[in-house]
Amino acid sequence: MFEFLIFLSSSDKKILDNLYKAGFSIEENSIPCLLGERYFGFIKKSQKTIVICTRNAMKMGGHSIPRSNDDWDPTKIYIRKALRHEATHAAQVCNNGKLLNMVKKERMKLHPFKKEALEASTKLSGNREEEYEAYWMEDRPKMVLKALKKYCL
Repeated sequence: MFEFLIFLSSSDKKILDNLYKAGFSIEENSIPCLLGERYFGFIKKSQKTIVICTRNAMKMGGHSIPRSNDDWDPTKIYIRKALRHEATHAAQVCNNGKLLNMVKKERMKLHPFKKEALEASTKLSGNREEEYEAYWMEDRPKMVLKALKKYCL
């Protein structure tokens, strides 16, 4: 049983279910998480594996048990966004490595807070456009679900 499951919303559980249906596997707290405590998720594209760094999220968020009825709990937010972000990359994989283009690029504005994370992720992945799309979609679980259904199922 994965630790991160207790932090997920019902929408996130649907995302996880669709990832499994699409043939993706999940790892928790594996080697990529050791790159730094500010990393909460990764995708191993060729292996179709999503990595969730629960320990990093709990350390940065300050909670190892979710606070009930508190959707602003930082640990919940980190884990949920990590799953959605990596699920967006999974949908990109299912779309033959192409962007999803769920909305027009000019409508996809990132919060300035995400710019630093975008730069770090781009250095790792080498693809700024894919990362930009994933950062934008991580706040939109319904859109992530729609993308998974459209491209993976």
